[in-house]
Amino acid sequence: MTTDTDTKARNFRALHERDGAFVIPNPWDVGTARILASMGFEALATTSAGFAFSLGLPDGAVSRDQALAHCRDIVAATDLPVSADLEGGFVDDPADVAETIRLAADTGLAGCSIEDATGRRDAPIYDFGMAVERVAAAVEAARGLSRDFVLTARAENHLHRQGDLDDTIRRLQAFEAAGADVVYAPGLPDLDAIRAVCAAVGRPVNVVIGAPDTPYGVAELAEAGVKRISVGATFSRLALGAVMRAAAEIRDEGTFSFTNDAANFRDLEKIFRGFGG
Repeated sequence: MTTDTDTKARNFRALHERDGAFVIPNPWDVGTARILASMGFEALATTSAGFAFSLGLPDGAVSRDQALAHCRDIVAATDLPVSADLEGGFVDDPADVAETIRLAADTGLAGCSIEDATGRRDAPIYDFGMAVERVAAAVEAARGLSRDFVLTARAENHLHRQGDLDDTIRRLQAFEAAGADVVYAPGLPDLDAIRAVCAAVGRPVNVVIGAPDTPYGVAELAEAGVKRISVGATFSRLALGAVMRAAAEIRDEGTFSFTNDAANFRDLEKIFRGFGG
């Protein structure tokens, strides 16, 4: 790979500053990163769940060291800027969140996200004050780097059955005030909620697509004010679903029609040779 870290970071920032929305798909390994890069996307983002599933683990079971090593692999896989899903930073204390940001930047990432989910079932979301403190610490660490770094702050209410849109917006506004470059509320229920979030903040908004039968596309999201569109673990789940269906066909029917949907061997070879493989 030939693009240096500073250039990747600048390129990533520029994507958030131009008109319209852009799609940032989520690979879960080097192979999928190179496939997506070969298809013309301009940036990539890691997926915590997709990576965990590739290790045979549930989401949230990956350690900080494992996640950072994975980030390093994805960054090295292409010339594209990469943002990382770093969950809640793998720590509670704001000072430790700041350290996670510094370690993440050392992998060559162009940015990352920090969320307000605790990872604990009894209290899944940090209280408001702690959530804002953690984002502020992450922002301070990002600003202390010797290069640009796009810090995304996530409000996780809607992924934890706490669908309070007013509280979500209050949190995103506080994260913006704390200096976050991008705000993100995964799991928003519909386009009206997405519009409300975009209208309430002055920072670029990321929306993740993963629900079945999503009734809107890139153009509608851009019209609603969305700047960045990701897919989270959806590509990973799609691939794993295909494996599960194929295996079930063999087990239950004794047939192999699933081979009709497999990627062409020569196409994959061509893509990977293009990266020096």
